[in-house]
Amino acid sequence: MPVEEQTVHVAVQIVLVALGSALGGLTRWGVAVAFGRLFGTGFPWGTFFINVSGCLFLGWFMTVLSERLPPAWISGDNLKLMVAVGFTGAYTTFSTFEYEAHGLVEKGDGLLSLAYVFGSLFLGFLGVWLGVRLARIH
Repeated sequence: MPVEEQTVHVAVQIVLVALGSALGGLTRWGVAVAFGRLFGTGFPWGTFFINVSGCLFLGWFMTVLSERLPPAWISGDNLKLMVAVGFTGAYTTFSTFEYEAHGLVEKGDGLLSLAYVFGSLFLGFLGVWLGVRLARIH
């Protein structure tokens, strides 16, 4: 592929991810605000819903994309960039985490999947705890 064509290709990919990210971020914000108003803020229902619905959506989308033909107006790779990476990535990264863990199970690496899930949860929580402590050092 000539350099000019590669440059255009990368520019299109950047626009697709940016568009998907903007829509996913706005959707996340809207859902969080709506859930906060509907159910209060004593429990993070909005984030909980976002994480679960993002996992459901990503599992559905990636399966449809890999097992059926993508629409004729956009390539499968570009659609994946816009929707899976951009939209769903901005909506929730938890869905990507869960999808990857499922992929390990699908490959027969159940133990590795469990290590990934529990390691991510524990080390992620530890990272937040440590980050808060570091931020509070005077």
